[in-house]
Parts: sequence; structure tokens; C-alpha cells
Amino acid sequence: MGRPLSEELLPITNHGDRKYYADNYKCWPPPFFILSITAIQLSVFVYYTAITGEMTITGPVPLESPFIYRPDKRHHIWRFLIYAFLHAGYVHLAFNLVVQVLVGLPLEMVHGWWRVLVLYVGGVLAGSLATSVLHSDIYLLGASGGVYALMAAHLPNVMLNYNSMHFAILRLLGVIFVACADIGFALFSQSQQSDSLPVSYISHLSGAMAGLALGVAILRSFDPEQPHAKLTKWVATGLYTSCVIFAMLYNIMHSSVYQPSMHSIIL
Repeated sequence: MGRPLSEELLPITNHGDRKYYADNYKCWPPPFFILSITAIQLSVFVYYTAITGEMTITGPVPLESPFIYRPDKRHHIWRFLIYAFLHAGYVHLAFNLVVQVLVGLPLEMVHGWWRVLVLYVGGVLAGSLATSVLHSDIYLLGASGGVYALMAAHLPNVMLNYNSMHFAILRLLGVIFVACADIGFALFSQSQQSDSLPVSYISHLSGAMAGLALGVAILRSFDPEQPHAKLTKWVATGLYTSCVIFAMLYNIMHSSVYQPSMHSIIL
């Protein structure tokens, strides 16, 4: 015998049946992407430290590495991505690795490894492409584009899941604090050390913009009341894709050759 019609029309108000954002955290399978990329970057740094015999705040800087992004070798398309494996000095390495673990693991535990991979790679690619367009004589290394993409992706993550997320604003404020601490430390280091390598704010900013767009496009929403979610995702995907295509075409049409210089290396 079915329920009365009046009872069927009543909204569900039992909060015990509600699934919150925190209920989607999964420790198994483990978040292997963030852990793997962190291990690779650490291993690459140890390798170049071993072969150069140098480990300082700003070194080693492997100019001849097949990983580093160089404008005179932009036809090596893999350099637009794997420059993120390199870091100039243990401080640069430590900050990027610590931050990407802090902000990347929570995302991967909820949204899965492939979404975080797309965010990270998208930020790395945006960083090198934007640098190649706006600073065409610059040599680039470091994972800051990917790290800032992960940080920025927390904003659409909160927006998509605000109604099901505990302490949503505090989560967002925590990520903003980490970003401000990273930028502040970079500015402080440059003011204190005349020989420190300059920071690529273009790479950081473009990585963050990529994280915002891709976060809207691919992160999961656990809130069923998202009437315009699909349209927003398509718009965000289109914006990111169009920017990447523009930068690629720019690099194809502007293939000027530049010579290496320590003064043209940015992090």
C-alpha cells in the first residue's frame, strides 16, 4: 500500500539522508598523482644536484637540461610541460612541493586523480605558453603554474559544493593564506638576495587563471541544484581552449631564436 499523495509531495527534510562534501573523501585508492609528481620532482632535483655538485638557495640551474623551457628550443614541444620537473634551489623546490601536497591532496581525494592531473598539467601548460607570448626571451623552470592552478581550483570547488561543504569559507581562506605566504616569501627573498632568480608572475597568474577555468569545467559538483552547471562548464572549457590555441599559433608564427642568459631565467 503506497504512501498518501500529500506525504509524497513533501520535501525531504531529514538531514541524516543528506550527503556532505566530506563524505566523498577517499583514502583508497590512494591519491597517487600528487604523490608521484612530487617524488619525480624531488628525484630530478637530487639528480642534478648530484651531477653538478651544487645545492644552494638558487641552484643548480641546469640550462642544458632537456627539461627546461628555452625560447631557442621551443620546437621541443615537451619543454612546455616538463619544465615543471626542474627547480632552482632547495627553497624553490621545498615551497612548491609542500604547497602542492597541501592543496592537491584534498582535491585528489575527492575528485580523483585524472581531474587533478588535468588541472595541474593545464596550469603548467598555461604558465609556459603565457610566458612564451608575453616574455618571449625568457627561460622557465619550476612547477608554479601547476601549483597555482591547484590553489585557484579551490575557488570553483567551493562554489560548486558550497551547500554541502562544512566550513567552506574557512577552506577558501586557508588556500588564500597559503598563496599569499608563497608570494610574500618570494618577494622577501628577492629583496634580501641580489643574486636570486626573478619570479615569473605571468606564469603564476596564468596558472591560476587556468585552474579557475578548468576547475569550473571538470570538478565534480555534489550539489544537485546546479541549473546552469553544464553551460558554465562549456564556457570555461572554451575560454581555456581558445587561449591555448592562440598561444600555440603565436609560437608557430613567431619562432625567433634567443641565446641563453642567466639574466633571462625565471621561476
